[in-house]
Amino acid sequence: MDAKTTRTQEYAELIQHYIVDFRQMAEFCQDPLVMKTAEGIRYQDVDGRTWLDGISGVFVVNTGHGNQFVLDAIKAALDNKLTFSAPLHSTNVYALELVRLLLGLLPEHLTVLKFCSEGSVATEMAMKMARQYHQQTGKPRKHKVISRYLSFHGVTADAQAASGLYSRKAPFEPGPPGHVHVAPHYCYHCPYGLAYPACDVLCARFAEQIIEWEGPETVSAFIADPVMFNAGVLAPPKEYFPIIRSICDKYDVLLIYDEIITGFGRTGAMFAADTYQTVPDILVMGKGITGGYAPLAGMAIRDRVAAAFWGELGQEFADGHTYGGNPIACAAAHANITYLLQNDVIAHGRQMGDHLMERLRGLYKYRSVGDVRGQNLLVGVEFVKDRATREPFPAAAKPAKLVERLAREKGLILRANPEWFCVAPPLIIAKQDIDVIADILDRCVGEAEAELAAAGYL
Repeated sequence: MDAKTTRTQEYAELIQHYIVDFRQMAEFCQDPLVMKTAEGIRYQDVDGRTWLDGISGVFVVNTGHGNQFVLDAIKAALDNKLTFSAPLHSTNVYALELVRLLLGLLPEHLTVLKFCSEGSVATEMAMKMARQYHQQTGKPRKHKVISRYLSFHGVTADAQAASGLYSRKAPFEPGPPGHVHVAPHYCYHCPYGLAYPACDVLCARFAEQIIEWEGPETVSAFIADPVMFNAGVLAPPKEYFPIIRSICDKYDVLLIYDEIITGFGRTGAMFAADTYQTVPDILVMGKGITGGYAPLAGMAIRDRVAAAFWGELGQEFADGHTYGGNPIACAAAHANITYLLQNDVIAHGRQMGDHLMERLRGLYKYRSVGDVRGQNLLVGVEFVKDRATREPFPAAAKPAKLVERLAREKGLILRANPEWFCVAPPLIIAKQDIDVIADILDRCVGEAEAELAAAGYL
């Protein structure tokens, strides 16, 4: 047995005592993947094999792996020896310097911030704030949260209840009450059987009817992930969020953007709120805020909402987190965002996003590719059995999971569900690396179609 096999087997045995996120462990243990180091847009595993990071870790690594500028800032913060600041009694200079930086970048009127350590916690924190806000402004019955089917807002109880993916919620039901769902902006498979723009964006306008049916006096918030990744990377029509914003204003419903994935350059602007030119009442952030160098998430709050919590004892926000505003995490975030700004990374990402979309649209030459869509460096490719009718493949076919497997064999990491896969590389990616990724995917889709045809699915 050679050294490589011995090393792989060593970790395979340890993995028997570990659970990887959203993976069937019996299958994962047959062919485990254990990373050892990373630089730029590439990982290296314990056997020395190089992997292209096609999804920025998990839509986190916007400034690339091993970014020395960020690492130096973290080391400097560690050398200062303030590794923890008790959030019950104080804040710290690193958290406040991050606040200063973000205030210059956030959309107008989002003037107050609160930090926590993880995206699911942040979305739940936002929904809690919406409910408490209405209690403290004389409308205590406003507790329901409207979200979209096929959305995903996290794995904590309330965040999971707000999510619209049955498969993610089924093992834990029944969940917390007070959650109502509406149809998403899924233009390729419109839930109403309409076509954009003749539809007049009914998926947005129908939210008003839902509020009326639920009782406006009971609805506290509308939470939305601006680009619906877990629905298959669905970017909204340009009219969608202005319509939702006007409906929320009409019924005194807070609009919450879940920008855990879309924030910090992913959509071609600092925030999707900028991309779609509509400001929420609460903007939830995470993932790309630190570039993956430390756990941090949080929310930015509209001034008029925050004002309800600046009062006498008992009006303070009734929510707190041990690692909220952690000094080392905030130092990492400040450095990561500073790097984005100083190196014009977001503008570079826009150029690379255009090139990625152009290259992936070349996959339309394959008859099973039904839709290539997304926003900037967040692109989804959906497969259909019949492009003319948009008929999906049978559940057993799993065309995109087949592409994911083939891509892994060629050293490219993707994110996929059975019908679609996503490509979302770090914003610092070079054009030639996009071409490498696109060339690999071209081969993978061709090989997948051959396997699907051989199995009788095409």
